[in-house]
Amino acid sequence: MRARSVALVSLSVLLLGWLSPANAAPPPAQAATQVVPPSEFGTDYDDPRTPAPPVAVPNTRHCSVEIVRNGFKNFDPYTSTYTPPAACRGPWSKVVLKMQGSVKGVQYDRLGHITIGGVGVFRTSTPEPSTDGISWQVGKDVTSYIPLLRTPQPVVMELGNVVNDTYTGVLDIVVTLDFYVAGHGAPPARTANAVLPLQDQRREDSDLVGTATLPRNTTRLLGEVYVTGSGGGCEEFWDTSAPESTGYSCPDGSPYREVDVLVDGKLAGIALPYPYIYTGGWSNPYSWRPSPAPRAFDIKPVYYDLTPFAGLVSDGKPHEFRVHVDGVAAGQSGWFTVPNLHVWTDPILQQTRGGLTSYSVSPLSKSDDVTGSSGEAGSVKTTASRSLNISGYVDTSAGRVRTTVQRTLSNKSDHVWEAGESRDTLDASWQDNSVVTTGPKVERTELSYGKSGYLSFLPNATIPNGYDIVTDLAIYDRSHLTTTVGRHVAADRRTEETYDGRASWIYNVPRDQRHATSDQTVRYRASGTDGCYDHTLSAINGVYVKDVYGC
Repeated sequence: MRARSVALVSLSVLLLGWLSPANAAPPPAQAATQVVPPSEFGTDYDDPRTPAPPVAVPNTRHCSVEIVRNGFKNFDPYTSTYTPPAACRGPWSKVVLKMQGSVKGVQYDRLGHITIGGVGVFRTSTPEPSTDGISWQVGKDVTSYIPLLRTPQPVVMELGNVVNDTYTGVLDIVVTLDFYVAGHGAPPARTANAVLPLQDQRREDSDLVGTATLPRNTTRLLGEVYVTGSGGGCEEFWDTSAPESTGYSCPDGSPYREVDVLVDGKLAGIALPYPYIYTGGWSNPYSWRPSPAPRAFDIKPVYYDLTPFAGLVSDGKPHEFRVHVDGVAAGQSGWFTVPNLHVWTDPILQQTRGGLTSYSVSPLSKSDDVTGSSGEAGSVKTTASRSLNISGYVDTSAGRVRTTVQRTLSNKSDHVWEAGESRDTLDASWQDNSVVTTGPKVERTELSYGKSGYLSFLPNATIPNGYDIVTDLAIYDRSHLTTTVGRHVAADRRTEETYDGRASWIYNVPRDQRHATSDQTVRYRASGTDGCYDHTLSAINGVYVKDVYGC
C-alpha cells in the first residue's frame, strides 16, 4: 500500500461544530514532485484521504485510551469497557476520537457505529479495498460527550461484515480517545451537564420511539440524531427514488425525505437528512478511490434545539421522544436512527418550570411532476418546503429565559432517466436553515447540499454481455454559521467541501479486465472569524497527483 498523511473531518462544537478551527495548521510545505499516474487502476491505489482539516487540539498534556481493537468479519458487535484515563483526570479541554482502519482483498463498503454508555458518538462507512490493501484514518471531536466520559461506560462497536471465499476483506479497526487536559490557553470545555440516550427504545414502522426522564432543573435541551438511509429496499438511494408507476428500479415513492422529532406526540423539530454516498455508491466504486464523497467517513448527526419544550419535560417523569422519517412508506424499513439528548441544568435551583408561548409548524408543501412507465424513459421533478417557528420559556435562577427556534427546509430535485435506465441524471439541492434566539443571542445555521451528474450503463462495443459504466458527478456540502450577541458578532464561519469526478469501468467481466479509470478532485475551504483553511486533493486512477494548501 502507499502510505499517506491523512486529513481528518471533525465536529468541534455541538450545533456550531461542523468545522475545525479554520486556522488549523496544514502540514509543512514540501518540495513538489512529479507524480505519474497509471493508465488505469491496478491491484493497488493510494490510501484514502479527505481534504478537511484535522481536529485542532491544544498544546497541553494528553492521554490516550483505547476502546476498540478488532478484526470485523461478521455481524457480532464488539464490546469493551471504557475507563477514564488515570493519568489525565481532567478537567479536559478537548477529547478526540481517532479511528484507524485497514483492509485488503475484496470487500463491500460497510457501515459502522459506536455507542458509549448507550449514547451514539460516532458513525462511519468504510472504503472498498484494493487487492494489495489500504489503510485510512478518521478523527472526530467528541468533546461534547465529556459528561458521559467522566465515569466508566460500556462500549459497543457494530460494523457488520461478510467474509467468505469471495469477499475476503477483514476490517481491522482500532479506536482511541485522546484526552487533552485544561491548561494555559486551553480552558475546560463548556458542555452540557448530561448526555442521555433514549430508554426503552422500540421500532414502529420506520419510527424510532423511546423515553427520557430529564433532570427537574433542566434549562436547555438539544437533540441530535445519527440518521442514514441504508438497506431496506432502496432507502440507501432515497434521493433517486421514484413512484412505482414509473417502473423505475427504486420504486420507493417521492424522493423527498425529512427527519422529524416529536415530544409526547407533538412535532418539536424538523430537519433534512444529508444525501450520503458511500464508497460503492452510484454503481461505481472507482468514483470514490482514493477520496470518498463528503462526510462518508464521518457521518454527522442532525441537530435540533428543543429548548422551547424544556419546561414541559422537566417534571421528573418519563416523556416520549419519537424520530420519524417523513416520506418513507408505511412498513418500509431502511433507516438507521440513533438519538441523543444534551441537557443543561440550573446551578442553583432543584426545579425549573416553563412552557410554550407560541407554536407554528406549516404542513409540508410538496409537488411531484412524474412521467414514465416500465421500460420507458421517465422523470420525477420534485419541489418541497416546510417551516417551523416555536417559542418557549424556562424560569431559572437567572430569571426567565425565552427561546425561539425557527427552521425552514427546501428541496428541489430533477431526476431524469432514459429507456431501460441506460442513462440516469440527477440535479438536486437541499437547504436547511435555522435561527435560534435566546435573549440577545442569535445563532444562525445555514446548511446547503447538492448533487449534479449522471450514470450511464451501455453495452460494451466488443465484449459480449459486458457493459460500460460511466459516472460523472459534482457534489457540494456548505455551511454558514454565525453567532451574534446584540450587535457584536461572536462567530462567523463558512465551510464548503466539494467533490468533482468522473469514473468508468466495464461491468460483468473478470476483475482484472475492468479497465477502470477515474479522475477526481476534492476540496475543503473554510473562512471566518477564526481564520482560513483551503486544501485540494486531485487523483487520477487511484493515485494522488495534487495536494495543495491555500490561504
